[in-house]
Amino acid sequence: MLWTEKYHPRNLDEVLGNLKAKKEILKWVEAWKADSPQKCLFLIGPPGTGKTTFAHLIAKEFSDSVELNASDKRSYDAIMSTVGEASSSMTLFGSGLKLIILDEVDGLHGTDDRGGSRAINRIIKEGAQPVILMANDPYSNRIKSFKPKCQVINLRKVHTNSILSLLKKICIKEGVEFEEHVLRELAKRSRGDLRSAIGDLQIIAQGEEKITSDDLKIIAQKDERSSIFDAVRTILKSKNPSRIKDSMRQVESDPALLLEIVVENIPREYEKKHEIEEAYEMVSQADLYLGRAFSTRAYTYWKYAYDLMSVGVALSKDETYKKFARYANSSVYTMLSKSRGKRDLQNRVAEKIAEKLHISKRVAISQFPYFEIMFQDNDIAYNMMTYFGLEDDEVKLFRSRKVKAPKKVKTKDKKEKASKTSSKSIKKPSTKKTTKKSSKNTSKTKKNISKDKSDNPKKKDENENKENQTSLFSFK
Repeated sequence: MLWTEKYHPRNLDEVLGNLKAKKEILKWVEAWKADSPQKCLFLIGPPGTGKTTFAHLIAKEFSDSVELNASDKRSYDAIMSTVGEASSSMTLFGSGLKLIILDEVDGLHGTDDRGGSRAINRIIKEGAQPVILMANDPYSNRIKSFKPKCQVINLRKVHTNSILSLLKKICIKEGVEFEEHVLRELAKRSRGDLRSAIGDLQIIAQGEEKITSDDLKIIAQKDERSSIFDAVRTILKSKNPSRIKDSMRQVESDPALLLEIVVENIPREYEKKHEIEEAYEMVSQADLYLGRAFSTRAYTYWKYAYDLMSVGVALSKDETYKKFARYANSSVYTMLSKSRGKRDLQNRVAEKIAEKLHISKRVAISQFPYFEIMFQDNDIAYNMMTYFGLEDDEVKLFRSRKVKAPKKVKTKDKKEKASKTSSKSIKKPSTKKTTKKSSKNTSKTKKNISKDKSDNPKKKDENENKENQTSLFSFK
């Protein structure tokens, strides 16, 4: 029988370390028992800190439990058909609570786990049963969607002295003599992983009456990959180049992310202005080499970037500070995640504009300030909106007010207005004036004819004809 199972804690009180976490977990369990539903419990911590142990001990407090771990298929349909139904249904006998356990949720990936995050979000939102999630990496992108909806409990590594005391108890119960420095070395090598320490002890002690320092040769040095924050802490807390380089070799992370975290925490550790200035100078040089590596794909530049962001930053301080500094994750990625929606909107609008104007997206984005000015006029905004095929939410990128369609004048109204204006412009002549004028004209013509008759008798007939013609027209 494995000693990890044989000396497994039987209740929460027997769990080593994480006293604060144990109190929070007990409160969570008692609240559920008192018919007071709580948020989903999210246990986060490196391997060997007791996440699975806590989950199994909590399961004993409830009437039933359902567990889904990393070895199972965790697609949307698989989770909803097993855990999803269990989270919304009662137990077999209709009383008590059913605990849902989902292990290593930060490991959801690939085709087999497609839609797993969406299913977990749905269970957290709609489930009526207590749920426990577990993850190793607190900064994984796969847990960002449901982490804010849970009660997060961070589990720390078990202290070396606590591991040493447990190893002593096991040796005494198994009847194995030991040298204390040997057990202490095992505890140190485990680096807070209690399960690993017990397993190593069983390998060198099982079937033996005594263990000595020679037995340590059987156990290889634990090759644990350092977390990114351990590396950053070594950079900012140490001035030993060899120690810093050893810590950097154990980091398996994107150098750009490591650089951002170093940048974020320099002012949290360094206090003098010239130290901060010199450290940021080293960071800027490292950033140049990283950019050169990505642009040319000559990744040999990475070693210069690593040296500058680690040893260069470490040697920028005059002395090491013996204080506690709470390190934080990079705020750049937080800002980028918050502005992701706006950036997606910009790209969507730029694609439509670029397609219509036959330009690149980059050029289209560079013209956005001019579009903001043009969109202030409602008619121009409406014409541009229809031409580029923009939606209402896309127009908000250029103006806060909604674009209104211009008012259309009806054809009947236009005709009526036109007739009114034409009637006003054309005035009817009065008949009284025309008749007076015509009578005056006839009298004048008669006088002229009479004069012509007296002066020239030959023109009598002609004048008479003219008089008749004028009189006829005057009557008309």
